[in-house]
Amino acid sequence: MKYNRSFNFSAGPAMMPEPVLEEIRDEMMNYKGSGMCVMEMSHRSKVFQEIADEAEADLRELMGIPDNYKVLFVQGGGTLEFAMVPINLMKNGVAAYIETGSWSKKAIAEAKKYGEVKIVASSADKNFSYIPDCSNLDIPENCDYVYICENETINGTTFHKLPDTKGHVLVSDQSSMFLSRPCNVSDYGLIWAGVQKNVGPAGMAVVIIREDLIREDLDPKAPIYLSYKTHADNGSMYNTPNCWAIYCCGKVFKYLKSIGGLKAIQEINEDKAKVLYDFLDSSKLFVSSVRPEDRSVMNVTFTAGSKEMDAEVVKASEAAGFDNLKGHKSVGGLRASIYNAMPKEGVEALVAFLKKFEEEHK
Repeated sequence: MKYNRSFNFSAGPAMMPEPVLEEIRDEMMNYKGSGMCVMEMSHRSKVFQEIADEAEADLRELMGIPDNYKVLFVQGGGTLEFAMVPINLMKNGVAAYIETGSWSKKAIAEAKKYGEVKIVASSADKNFSYIPDCSNLDIPENCDYVYICENETINGTTFHKLPDTKGHVLVSDQSSMFLSRPCNVSDYGLIWAGVQKNVGPAGMAVVIIREDLIREDLDPKAPIYLSYKTHADNGSMYNTPNCWAIYCCGKVFKYLKSIGGLKAIQEINEDKAKVLYDFLDSSKLFVSSVRPEDRSVMNVTFTAGSKEMDAEVVKASEAAGFDNLKGHKSVGGLRASIYNAMPKEGVEALVAFLKKFEEEHK
């Protein structure tokens, strides 16, 4: 059956691969003979435990996650992780943050509640349109970790080279580029990602944490649920987890494996991003908002030159069947999020629309 699906350029919740959605549809009423939808079954049941175990195993295989790292499925999404990271990792009460946009700013504001935050690099001087030089950061010796938002969803920048942390633990928010390219997990102490952008439905984050960073000696006032040890010790089943999200993410992990893994999806993503960036670089109306060497492959931010013209583009795009091209309310402009599930066909159709709009507005 063919469905009349739009090209959804939303930054999240975002598109999911159609083969995954079709498989979920087929299993909706009766998952593998269980007589139940996954949304109905107990998280303590054998059948759901198999779903969770397979999801973790497939993710470990996809990313090559070493044995000394735990994989956790934590409710609350990314915003909760802004607090969980300092609650769990600020042993000395000092952390270094690299400020590259809206989401790193939110993480900084939250971390300041739990200890001293050193902003060791920032691109605020140019409206977060680039990634600052992180090759020789002034990191305090007693720093517990260095934190980055590896891909700034709102501002459209990404780290193509990780910062030199001078031996300190690197923590990365990978939400909007998670599983979009190969990742050497050993370079990090902790990776977390809200899943609603590139992997599954909203309401959960995946946390990949090195075992030696899981602490028992948290502040006694820290909520039990906000301890990574709670989730590690209970296989992400301390309470009822987001069963549906785990199930859907597991489907996406299998899909990525079936098409050749993270190297294959990286090639697909870079190919379709080039189509859009090549157009923007040749356009006389539309302008990319980000320094070329720091451009995100996932979130393409641009403008038509004025608030009024940007609004015209959004209005025309909706009439043409494109969804969610309006930039984030905090920065304005235009944004096309072209995550793993966005087909190249969608990007090509968007470029054709933008070319037509430019011709009509000379």
